[in-house]
Amino acid sequence: MLNGKRVAIVMPAYRAERTLRQTVEAIPREVADDLILVDDASPDNTAEVARSLGLHTVIHEANRGYGGNQKTCYREAIARGADIVVMLHPDYQYEPRLATAMASMIASGVYDVVLGSRILGGTALRGGMPAWKYVANRLLTAIENLALGSKLSEFHTGYRAYSREALLKLPLLANSEDFVFDNQVIAQSVALGLRIGEISCPTSYHDDASSISFRRSVKYGFGVLGTSATFLAWRLGLAKPRIFDDREEHRLK
Repeated sequence: MLNGKRVAIVMPAYRAERTLRQTVEAIPREVADDLILVDDASPDNTAEVARSLGLHTVIHEANRGYGGNQKTCYREAIARGADIVVMLHPDYQYEPRLATAMASMIASGVYDVVLGSRILGGTALRGGMPAWKYVANRLLTAIENLALGSKLSEFHTGYRAYSREALLKLPLLANSEDFVFDNQVIAQSVALGLRIGEISCPTSYHDDASSISFRRSVKYGFGVLGTSATFLAWRLGLAKPRIFDDREEHRLK
């Protein structure tokens, strides 16, 4: 626990059999009160490995997508009493040991949301990020900062921490079940005036790290642009998009 707050680490998993143990072994157990893995109908032994490691394991009978997986992760963490939730990919691309620092930034009461940025430390390319992904990341982030009026170093990291209050306030259930879910969450956080912090996070791109294809990346890029356009339409009062509708039915319970 941190400052009397219960910390849960949630791992949205798909085909993580070969990297899960290494990821879990690097998680600082003195901070993590609860380790939760949601297996999105993996065709390998991800769920079996998770159970052998003592993780609270939830299995989707059918693949629900990255966004759908996260919705289950957060719902489960909230139901199990988490005050702080850190979302960590189980492919050991992000540094698990930074979970302590990220959770501490929430526990301090200074931030509601914390992002582990691959860009802040200038290590993304050295860590193996493909040059085309780096360029796309920087370009999309610049466009989003302009559209949202924010000054974040990166919108596309998969390493995040949230306070319980933030997760219950965000209309997460209105979001996509695909990869653009992450991007929509940041736009919603800005819309709600949540306090967003960042921390530098080195990453490792290796053969077993999860990665989407160029085609899926292009689809994601257009989704990001769509989110920015939707935010602008909402802010200017030109539309009432579903993702910015904070009715109770769109929030976790």
